[in-house]
Amino acid sequence: MPLAAPSTGRRTAPGTSSYTALSQRVREAGLLRRTYGYYAWTGGVLVAALGGLVAGFVLLGDSWLQLLVAGALGIVLTQFAFLAHEAAHRQVLASGPANDRLGRFLANVVVGISYSWWMSKHSRHHANPNRVGKDPDIANDVVVFTEDGAKGQRRWLRPLTRVQGWAFFPLLTLEGLNLHVTSIRSQLRGTRADRGARVRELVAIGLRLAAYVGVVCWALPLGLAAAFLGVQLAVFGVYMGASFAPNHKGMAIIPAESRIDFFSKQVLTSRNIRGGALMSVLMGGLNHQVEHHLFPSMPRPHLARARELVRAHCTAHQVPYTETSLVRSYAIVVRYLNQVGLAARDPFDCPAYHRLRGV
Repeated sequence: MPLAAPSTGRRTAPGTSSYTALSQRVREAGLLRRTYGYYAWTGGVLVAALGGLVAGFVLLGDSWLQLLVAGALGIVLTQFAFLAHEAAHRQVLASGPANDRLGRFLANVVVGISYSWWMSKHSRHHANPNRVGKDPDIANDVVVFTEDGAKGQRRWLRPLTRVQGWAFFPLLTLEGLNLHVTSIRSQLRGTRADRGARVRELVAIGLRLAAYVGVVCWALPLGLAAAFLGVQLAVFGVYMGASFAPNHKGMAIIPAESRIDFFSKQVLTSRNIRGGALMSVLMGGLNHQVEHHLFPSMPRPHLARARELVRAHCTAHQVPYTETSLVRSYAIVVRYLNQVGLAARDPFDCPAYHRLRGV
C-alpha cells in the first residue's frame, strides 16, 4: 500500500454526480432509516451486562478473580463507547439534539471520556481522512503516521519510532488512561464562549471518574484496586485501538495540497474488515468503514446491505475497494508503521557498521 496518494491533481472520477447516484440508490433501498428496535435491544443487553458485572464485583469481594470482572468491564465500556459514536453520527435517534444528549450521557457519564472533544476530533477526521495537516488521527504523537512526521520526531522518541509498528499494540494498553487524561485536559482549555458547556462536561466526567475510582478503592485492598483499574483501562484501550486502527492505517495518505472528490477520498483511505454480523458486533460497525465514511448517519444494521451497493458502484467506476481479514489488517498496520518509522533513523547511522561490529 502506498504511503501517499499517487496524484495531487484533481480527480474527476467518479465525481459528485456519481456519488449522488449512489446516494439515491441507498435512500431508495431504505438504508438510512432509523432502526430503533436494534439499538433498544443492543442498549438493553449492555445495561444488563453492566448490571451483571456490578453484581459480580459485589459478590466476589476481596478476590483476585476481580481482575476477570475488570477485563469484562473494559469490554462492556468499549461497547458503550461504540454506541456513543453512533449517536454522535445521528444513527440512533431521529433528531440531532436527541442523539447528542444520548451520546453525551454515554460518553461523559458511562464511559468517562469527553463527548465534545471527541466530536470535534472525529468530525475533522471524517471531513479529511488521512489528509496531511487536516486529519487529527494522523497528527504527530508518540506514534507517527507519515515519513515527514518520523523525520521530525523528537530525538528521545526516535528509538521507539524506529520500531513503532511492533510497539503499537503494547502501547494501546495506555490508550484508555490517555483518553481520560486528554478528556479532562480538553475541558480545562478553550474559549470563554464555551465555558459553561465545558464546565458541565468536566463536572460530569469528574464525578463519574471520582465515583468509580472511589468505589473500587473502598471495596478492595489498595493493591487489588490498582490492579483492577489497570486491567480495566488496559483492556479498554486495546479494544478501542484495535477496533479503530484497522480502518485507515496503511491506506493512502493524501498530501495536504491535493484535491480529490468526496467519493474517492472516502473510499481510497478506508478499509473494511470481513467477518459478517459477528464482526459488526465486535467492532461496533466499524468493520464497514467504507460505507460508514460515505454515509456516516447510516445505522449499523444497514451497513452490510450498503456494502453490496458500494462494491458494485466501485467496480463500475474502477475505484479500488479494500477489504481484508482482521488479522491481515493488523499485519498491514504493523508493517506500515515500521516502514514509516524507518525515516526516524539517524542519516549518519551505518547499518553495515553495526553488523560488522557485531561479528
